Amino acid sequence: MKKNLFQSIFVGVIAGVVVFDAFFNALMLPDVWFSYSTGECVKVLNYADGDSYSCENMPSKFNHVWVK
Repeated sequence: MKKNLFQSIFVGVIAGVVVFDAFFNALMLPDVWFSYSTGECVKVLNYADGDSYSCENMPSKFNHVWVK
């Protein structure tokens, strides 16, 4: 009984760490603003230290944001 409880707690902690890591990584993705009328990149908002992405140097993963 104790072994199963320990395993359940361990699996729960590992799952929590994985979910937290995925959530934190999603928050650190840059936002790329696209014009709704032209569909072109307008601005890139970098959140992570050391990121220097721009419309000319687009990241491979980003949050797509439509702007006016």
